[in-house]
Amino acid sequence: MLFHYKAISAEGRMSTGQLDAINLIDLEMRLKRMELDLVTGRQVERRALFGRRSPPRLELINFCFHLEQLSRAGVPILDGLSDLRDSIEHPRFREVVAALIEGIEGGRTLSEALAAHPGVFSRVFVNLVRAGENSGQLPEVLDSIGESLRWEDELVAHTKKLLLYPAFVAIVVLAAAFFLMAFLVPKLKVFVSSMGQELPLQTQALFLVSDLLVNYGYVVALLPLCIGGLAVFIWRRSPAARLRFDDWKLRLPALGPILKKIILSRFANTFAMLYAAGIPILESIRATQDIVGNRVVRQALERAEQSIREGRNVAGAFQDAGLFPPLVVRMLRVGENSGALDRALNNVSYFYTRDVKESVAKAQSLIEPVLTLFMGILLGWIMLSVIGPIYDIISKLPT
Repeated sequence: MLFHYKAISAEGRMSTGQLDAINLIDLEMRLKRMELDLVTGRQVERRALFGRRSPPRLELINFCFHLEQLSRAGVPILDGLSDLRDSIEHPRFREVVAALIEGIEGGRTLSEALAAHPGVFSRVFVNLVRAGENSGQLPEVLDSIGESLRWEDELVAHTKKLLLYPAFVAIVVLAAAFFLMAFLVPKLKVFVSSMGQELPLQTQALFLVSDLLVNYGYVVALLPLCIGGLAVFIWRRSPAARLRFDDWKLRLPALGPILKKIILSRFANTFAMLYAAGIPILESIRATQDIVGNRVVRQALERAEQSIREGRNVAGAFQDAGLFPPLVVRMLRVGENSGALDRALNNVSYFYTRDVKESVAKAQSLIEPVLTLFMGILLGWIMLSVIGPIYDIISKLPT
């Protein structure tokens, strides 16, 4: 927490400033080390512009790495967290670490202190730390969590790469088309119309679209915003609409299969990590339901959990849920029969991660020529519609 303080030095000089501390007592002790006596101190309320932002994934990766290294070296958790708090630059996460210290000093375990911040530490994170505390393998668990977060960060980067590039190119193409229709075509229309001949159908269509954009451009601009706002309103109010939207995302041409692979890769990696940490299968599946981020996949996991609860084996449960293809189900069955289910799940995660990388590379190699073709067709339509009538007139001129 950040405090604004007034303090006095041994020479009687008054000074003010801001300092991070757990509470007022900690603030006073820190000022003592600076040879200052606390006069007044109050906590500074820091508000972000759009509400409180969760700390970035990189902060969690550094948190796991530093805590794992310090605990492996025999440094007590409280000392490790105190050192970590003083080195963190992200203000929100520094407050969280300070609250963890305060919670542990109040008698909580590390996992209990983490559970008090569900917006920062996921249920999976807390369960893994609890398993590490119970088994005495906290450094190993923290190292495993850090590796998983790094892998997840790489997966997110692939997802952004897949979506941002075509979105940027599409915006450029649409902006160019709007400029041509709103500014260039109207000037050409005056010239072509002055020729006094009957215009072909494609030229009439071009001029109609241009007139709509010039005269009703605000409607064209506001209509997508209104439709988007209505869709968001329905999505927030209707669970059925959210379920249908998640199902639609998985059925998108080209992007849907890649998105499903990303979700299943994340699930398999997390499930393997939980199971390897000694967490029971049913509890592991229940924990992964919160991280898949898709209601259709979540329902499939709930069906698989129910099947296992009723006595079905893991491979059979996932086969009945329709979650994994036959090849992956066979890998799960082999891992379950050999007693190496966590290794089988890691293989599933590797299988999907490699498939995602290859699919993203293929999609990117196809997106650019498709968008280029679209731009070429658009420009060709405009040029043909304008140049066609001019060519007809020139061809009719006496030689």
